[in-house]
Amino acid sequence: MTADLPDFQLADADLADISVVSVSGLTAYIQAVLQKDPLLRQIWVMGEVSSTRHHASGIFFTLQDEGAAIRCVTWNSQRGKLVQQPVTGEQLLVLGSIRLYPQRGDYQLTIWQALPAGEGLQALRYRQLRSRLEAEGLFDPEKKRPLPVHPQTIAVVTSPQAAAWGDIQRTLSQRYPGLEVLFSPATVQGQQAPSSIVQAIQRVEADGRAEVLILARGGGATEDLVCFDDERVVRAIADCSIPVITGIGHQRDQSLADLAADVCAHTPTAAAEIAVPSFRVLEAEHRQRMTALYRSVTQQWEEARENLAFMRSRLLQLPQTSRSLQKADQTCDLLRQKLAALDPNAVLKRGYAIAKTEAGAIARSTADLSLDQGLIIQLGEGQIKVKITEILSD
Repeated sequence: MTADLPDFQLADADLADISVVSVSGLTAYIQAVLQKDPLLRQIWVMGEVSSTRHHASGIFFTLQDEGAAIRCVTWNSQRGKLVQQPVTGEQLLVLGSIRLYPQRGDYQLTIWQALPAGEGLQALRYRQLRSRLEAEGLFDPEKKRPLPVHPQTIAVVTSPQAAAWGDIQRTLSQRYPGLEVLFSPATVQGQQAPSSIVQAIQRVEADGRAEVLILARGGGATEDLVCFDDERVVRAIADCSIPVITGIGHQRDQSLADLAADVCAHTPTAAAEIAVPSFRVLEAEHRQRMTALYRSVTQQWEEARENLAFMRSRLLQLPQTSRSLQKADQTCDLLRQKLAALDPNAVLKRGYAIAKTEAGAIARSTADLSLDQGLIIQLGEGQIKVKITEILSD
């Protein structure tokens, strides 16, 4: 819905009374006003160092308190004169002057001297909150959940205007085509950011389709990333029912959100790379498995072919083996016939008899016999007992 704006018109007479200046002219006027102010030419300022950046020409850093932040610089010519070097998280009392840079249209505090002013309030709060949440077990490695190997749906929580959202979309589409990506927009900077991030995570939970959640922001100064140290955000990550990957592009130590997440990446792009495998890598692995399977099947086929050839050669030898068995059977029959011919029982069956003494000895000669001696005659069927009544000559 677009609201109607009132018409604004200028009469020709009004144009003559308007003083029009260029951008350079306006900037020069503001610069002159700042330089003429005696307070701004030499002023003491106290604040907490929220970020530092070393450059070849000097140290650039940011001083902040709970309500505002100001950019500062100490040139190399003054660095050796500082009592306290700027360190992130430290409270400093600095002496400097305000300088306006026309090319960028912004101002910064040029520092001549820096004195220690105690531990920074923000750094102290950070350490206290970290210790308390750590004692509750929110950062325990044992609670980290594994990521799904092949997720079908991924949710992304970040700002719709941030470059991080474009980087994540591009990376996911290149690495894993066909993936469903759910976008849950959130403010990732400023006082409203913590509640906005929590609500975005809750929307993903209520939807129920996502298997992984990426919480991302494309970097920024330390004072712009304080929302990721907010207790509400940390607890929302820890309580999330699906694995959470953080991709907050900062150079300082891990935020509390990073510590609570299941996986921490350094940039949104890296978070997207961790969330899904590369389709090209999967394709290469699939080709390797196909090659290995083909080799295995080919080897088994070759072994089967060799076994088949061996069995075929054995089958071709079967007629010769059959002839050998037939000859052996004939030999066995001949031996069986010979044994049958030598069998005493067979002789008896032909009408012969065997005379034995009562002691069982075979009577072989009349010289060994005497009258009235008893004998046992073995017939083909049965035995008879006789007595010698006469011994005949040969």
